Amino acid sequence: MHMQDRKISTGVVPYRRNSLKIAALIWFCLSGIPAFAQTLTVVRPSRHAQSHRLSDIRGGTPAVNGPTEIKLFRGNRVNGGESGKGGGTLPDPTIQTSFGPLINATPGISFDGTDVFHAGYIPSDSNIAVGPNHIVETVNAAYTVYSKTGALLFGPNSIRSLWTGLGGACSASDGGDPIVQYDRAADRWMITQLGSLSNPYSECIAISTSPDPMGSYFLYSYDFGLYLNDYPKFGIWPTATNSAYLASYSLFLLASLSAGSEICAYDRAAMLAGQPDAMGLCYSGVIADVLLPSDTDGPTPPLDGTPGYFLNLYSYSSLALFKMTPNFAAATATLTQDSIGIASFSEAPPAPQPGTTTTLDSLGDRLMNRLAFRVFPDHESMVVNHSVAVGSRSGVRWYELRGPVSAGAGFSPYQQGTYAPDNSFRWMGSAAMDKAGDIALGYSVSSSTGYPSVRYTGRTPTDPLGTMASEASLWEGAGSQTGYSRWGDYTSMQIDPSDDCTFWYVNEYLPTTHPYGWFTRIGSFKFSGCGAPTPDFSLSANPASATLTQGNAGNSTITVSSVSGFSSSVALTVSGCPANTNCTLNPASVTPPENGSAASTLTIATTATTPPGTYTLTINGNGSGHSTTVSLTVNPASSDFGISLSASTLTVNRGSNKALTVNVTKISGSSSVTLSVSGLPSETNGSFSVNPLTAPGSSKLTISTNRAASKGTYTVTVTGKYGSVSHTAAFTLTIK
Repeated sequence: MHMQDRKISTGVVPYRRNSLKIAALIWFCLSGIPAFAQTLTVVRPSRHAQSHRLSDIRGGTPAVNGPTEIKLFRGNRVNGGESGKGGGTLPDPTIQTSFGPLINATPGISFDGTDVFHAGYIPSDSNIAVGPNHIVETVNAAYTVYSKTGALLFGPNSIRSLWTGLGGACSASDGGDPIVQYDRAADRWMITQLGSLSNPYSECIAISTSPDPMGSYFLYSYDFGLYLNDYPKFGIWPTATNSAYLASYSLFLLASLSAGSEICAYDRAAMLAGQPDAMGLCYSGVIADVLLPSDTDGPTPPLDGTPGYFLNLYSYSSLALFKMTPNFAAATATLTQDSIGIASFSEAPPAPQPGTTTTLDSLGDRLMNRLAFRVFPDHESMVVNHSVAVGSRSGVRWYELRGPVSAGAGFSPYQQGTYAPDNSFRWMGSAAMDKAGDIALGYSVSSSTGYPSVRYTGRTPTDPLGTMASEASLWEGAGSQTGYSRWGDYTSMQIDPSDDCTFWYVNEYLPTTHPYGWFTRIGSFKFSGCGAPTPDFSLSANPASATLTQGNAGNSTITVSSVSGFSSSVALTVSGCPANTNCTLNPASVTPPENGSAASTLTIATTATTPPGTYTLTINGNGSGHSTTVSLTVNPASSDFGISLSASTLTVNRGSNKALTVNVTKISGSSSVTLSVSGLPSETNGSFSVNPLTAPGSSKLTISTNRAASKGTYTVTVTGKYGSVSHTAAFTLTIK
């Protein structure tokens, strides 16, 4: 087992994590002014190990001694809200108060997952991850592995048993707040939980060593000292370099006083390799409550250099988007923040149930798991949801945020809606998007006459913006929860990587009225239009090569062709243009018709100073992933010049000097002419005032003789040379 203390790197502002934050908290309490500074810390695992295969771990069965309620910690909302009390009576212009058309989705399978009697904790914190052949579920105290037909393959085991052999709090307690993720790009699994609910606090992270979720895992523990790292959420961010496991935490000093949020990027490459000192780059003191990290869906990763995104409810009419760019080699990172305006809302009230006065907490003070990110050919999308008030009941507000395909794009709402089609309460949602752009939204539903049930709705790209179809039932509850107001805390909508179309959802329900008797239900469905060819485009260049002489220009036609009905705008850029050359695209953006094409003209304008050589120009569409090339050869320009003298004769006395002017004229090209003189007798020299000179121009040729020079008449030749081109002019020199 490798152990290493939590460290602060050199080059990053050093500080004592606990003492500095405590001082800030004291100032915050006395002044009422947010005193936290966003501080970057480099962290290392306090513990590291590799587990045995899960099937070889003994003593993993959860010990259930009755339900244990995990305390709900609430931070200082920037917008001043409090869950269940709403944010006033703000109007909601996005409410959908009627059912849409029948949802165009086919149900798959549905089966019971883990229940409270095999886990023992309230709330369930139910979530799943889906791989090519397995489904892994984590709940508050247990993890379980299923086949995609619902067959139980392993578990349920206590979640702490996964960290057997690591030692410390991770293997000693079921801290709760678990998250499970499937890393599609690496074909690995991630399971996390809180290390402890008492001081000292920590985060436990397990990364599978193979695609088998029942195999062994690399185990890590990261310390948080005096600060409870509550409500952690994780996202997969598989960029080509500086790929990360993104994490967000709500910090509470000694599980009591809110200390803002912490967001982290853990070195994904190092953790996948099982390196014992895998780095985390963390910003603490972030003034934002309950952030969600971006989590990549689909086969296309974010562009290299794209920052990890973290989103939260900033106010009753805006979202805050934090952009964190890690650099693990340099042990540093940058953090910026954008504000995204949204339709106004009020926080959701608690949900009623039949036969009891116990209501269920809507957790309307936060965005709900997950922030699902996806790259399409012509844009990037993120979908997310939270619960809002709709009159006296609750509905699910959902967003699709879009930005261009680029590293660090700016996002804005492409569409948003509040789903509240009848008088029932809807909350505890989770949303995701398939490869065709269909959005699925799962949630809980209840009322004074309807037991808490698991339902879902969705929309296709052709539906009117901001609307969802009618809902479908994944599973109907048959009882109320009478002993606790806590419900779920979060759920999970995931995409099957096998087809990138099938949605899997997990949520909780009660089969009979009980103080705490939750069960979980896992089910799948698929939109009928998904699986058809995805709209896309291709690029081509004609001609694909060009040969130009310095100072000349040429064109190539860049054609954008629609594939499978693509008809969106494509922004074109060109790279690789040589120095002192202009490469332009006109127009810079084109929109092909469905199954048609549109063209732009690439103009390449060289100059007399463009370096000769061969170059590859790359034309990209919408950032990258779609490109074509033009091979450019630049030849030197042919140059010529003329040379003449200011006199045809020159007489010089011995021991003196005289001069004449050499004139060079430009005929073509750019000529840097080198001058020389020949035919001078002994004891006689010739020198030029400018040599070489650029045509057109002139240079003074001075003939100097000494007293020993021979008297006589001589023919002297002046030669100018540029490359292989040379010209001469002669004069008669008389020495007396």
